[in-house]
Amino acid sequence: MDEQVDTVRAEMAAADLEQQYGEDAEVIATLRAAEIAALGDAAALAHWDRVISILRGDGPAGARMN
Repeated sequence: MDEQVDTVRAEMAAADLEQQYGEDAEVIATLRAAEIAALGDAAALAHWDRVISILRGDGPAGARMN
């Protein structure tokens, strides 16, 4: 998949998590990443790693999403 599309999807997921969970969004994303890692789905894990990065403020968005 196109990297730009992946980034947009991760930004949307991060925004959704921020809206739903507030300051706990990064924790929720980390839990989801752990579940995916246990399943061995490398592509999905890369998505959640990107979401976590965005929520931390070191992703493509450049700043924490709140």
